[in-house]
Amino acid sequence: MHGPLSGRLSVERFTVAIADLPPSLEGTKLVHLTDLHYDGLRLSEEMLSQAIAASNQEDPDLVLLTGDYVTDDPAPINELALRLKQLQSREGICAVLGNHDICRRDSQAQVSDALDRIGVDVLWNVIAYPLGSALPIVGLADYCSREYFPQPVMAQLPPDAPRVVLSHNPDTAEGLQQWRVDLQLSGHTHGGQIVIPGWGPAARLLKPYREYIPKPMQSWIPFLKNCSQVVSHWEWAQGWHKVGKNRMYVNRGLGTFLPGRLFCPPEITVFTLVT
Repeated sequence: MHGPLSGRLSVERFTVAIADLPPSLEGTKLVHLTDLHYDGLRLSEEMLSQAIAASNQEDPDLVLLTGDYVTDDPAPINELALRLKQLQSREGICAVLGNHDICRRDSQAQVSDALDRIGVDVLWNVIAYPLGSALPIVGLADYCSREYFPQPVMAQLPPDAPRVVLSHNPDTAEGLQQWRVDLQLSGHTHGGQIVIPGWGPAARLLKPYREYIPKPMQSWIPFLKNCSQVVSHWEWAQGWHKVGKNRMYVNRGLGTFLPGRLFCPPEITVFTLVT
């Protein structure tokens, strides 16, 4: 997917203050990519190359991936892994899986193994320390899996310890309020793909009127037919959100479902951490 259906890649940059961040991590740069849907249709080679080049140009300390590398068939993950091997960062790459990465019986193993072979640290209810013990990276199982149990994972950390949480589906932010989350990174929604400026994703706005919209037209609004199954909190479809005391950023992703994007360009996100 490329050209007018996808729109041009956007690089979003933010400075994020994290309480108790040690001085040694001041200025740490994170790059976040998500929802590639590498299947020969939903992500062009041009867009993927641009995203990898843009990430490398930022000279990140750590690259973070939050799922949906493939769509239905896991086979393309092997080719995608060869592309992602070009990603550069000082402390490596951490990743979680999305719902599309586990939709078949063998998908999770195939996707995880392919990423592991290129040195990506796939976190499935696991805590990693690529930046040292002072800033753990928590990677949760996908929300729709039978293994989404954040409590045993979060309980491994002292309550007052700062942490970054990777969770594909932004709906998880609701339940994660009981723990400290300095920065949650999510994707899954593609930002809604079709956004009405000043109002938000079309799926959220039109959901109450879905029964009055002719079915042929519904297919032209991404996620409208099954919007409640995709995500409950469409108000969290993209950008920054405060959920209780926690902060979450939802990346619009790189892949694009038909009929395309409108006022919702694909993105990579760059976070610079400060105290």
